[in-house]
Amino acid sequence: MTPATLPSPKPSFSRRRKWSIGLNVALGIVAAFALVVMANYLSGNYFQRWYLSSRTHVELKPRTVNLLKSMTNQVQVILYYDTEHEDLYSSITDLLKEYRSLNPRLSVRTVDYTRDAAEAQQIKAKYNLISPVDKNLVIFDSDGRFKVVPGEALSQFTFEPTPSEVPGKPEFRKKLVAFNGEVLFTAALLQVMSPQPLKAYILQGHGEPAIEDLTDQLGLGRFVAILKQNYLQVEPLTLDTNGVPMDCSLLLLIGPRSPFEESELGSLRKYLDEGGRFFVAFNLFSIKRELGLEGLLETWGVHVSHSTIRDAKTITGTDVSVDTFTNHPVVNSLIGSQLYLVEPRKIAKAAAASTAQDGPLVREIAFSSPRSLLLDQPNAPPQSHPLMVAVEKAPGKTGAVRGSMRLLVVGDSVFLGNVGITSLANSDFVTFAVNWLIDRTVLLEGLGPQPVAEYRLLMTRQQMRASRWILLAAMPGGILLFGGLVWLRRRR
Repeated sequence: MTPATLPSPKPSFSRRRKWSIGLNVALGIVAAFALVVMANYLSGNYFQRWYLSSRTHVELKPRTVNLLKSMTNQVQVILYYDTEHEDLYSSITDLLKEYRSLNPRLSVRTVDYTRDAAEAQQIKAKYNLISPVDKNLVIFDSDGRFKVVPGEALSQFTFEPTPSEVPGKPEFRKKLVAFNGEVLFTAALLQVMSPQPLKAYILQGHGEPAIEDLTDQLGLGRFVAILKQNYLQVEPLTLDTNGVPMDCSLLLLIGPRSPFEESELGSLRKYLDEGGRFFVAFNLFSIKRELGLEGLLETWGVHVSHSTIRDAKTITGTDVSVDTFTNHPVVNSLIGSQLYLVEPRKIAKAAAASTAQDGPLVREIAFSSPRSLLLDQPNAPPQSHPLMVAVEKAPGKTGAVRGSMRLLVVGDSVFLGNVGITSLANSDFVTFAVNWLIDRTVLLEGLGPQPVAEYRLLMTRQQMRASRWILLAAMPGGILLFGGLVWLRRRR
């Protein structure tokens, strides 16, 4: 058979086979994509989540996680926001996605008041948003109870200098340094989940700092703000013949300076016998004065010393950085952190504390370092000294009409003032202490603003020009050149 009469070879790939291969490849890609989506959905709702980027992840604090897992209410979150022009909108939605992933009873919807005027009017009427500045809000609603969180409260900014084109005329830019979303959202969630706030009374009339003062260093304005974040209704109280009100869920005494009358001590004694919850913080201003409280606390197993502690772990010489804690709910979450106290007094377990089985449980829970001294005993060898004591007593058969008695005594009150409370983990301690005293164990975890990391690349004009040529010309050109060489090789 001559070459001319040989049958022409069939093409390796017919048109039909090419279409079949292409269809199989497309179906395989779609199937692989579907598997990835399903695996991501299942892992996001039922398995452990990992966070790999410090810029993109939103990892909730244990306190928020515990609260969400205990939530049985249906809670609706309404984002009354301009979705186009509000920089924080994406951060808010990312955070609420994490909330919802832990509890599907929480639902989220967005009402863009710039685009949906009819729905925006319904929201304004329902939640009484009558002010012109009622914009960019996050509204938490559950069973008719609602809390409105303003968008402007969600962020902390600072101003930093930027290069100015006009010599001698400085310019500044607004820089986001912290995001308060989790702090405020968790507080709002707690508020709408609870039928009514618990009452906290702060004793006044013995030289204590003002509870609404935000300007004085020793004022308690920021301390009170933390109490309100924990959904406590705070009111001042002056002891009279009526004693401590029956609606008092928590009694606080911060930094008294003058002695108590016997009738007042009687009211406090009755309150503790009935199973009250009492937080007491002494300070250096009453170090040389008997207030009358010392004897009352001694009967509950707490010894209040008139000795000031000096510690080697100090910044100014009179302050103490505390990082030694025992195993107790008030301080368990502080392990690895520090408290910042100022001239603290020694607060110890009384030598004659009851050891009876039905007696109060008295525990020293925070200590100075082993290199600390008592100021009135400078020649004594250095040793660790207790700084706070927690007392707990279960209700007996009679008398404890308020429940189980809880008492927390601290040797300093300056660290709760407007300046001191911002240092180290002092504000976290307030949250832990308060929630232990009122027996909200689900909230005994840390929570604070989420820092915002910013990465900046500084380059000169010459470096910017070189980078532009590399990105726009050199890299694409290199890829085209490499592709051309591969094409030429295959042609040969």
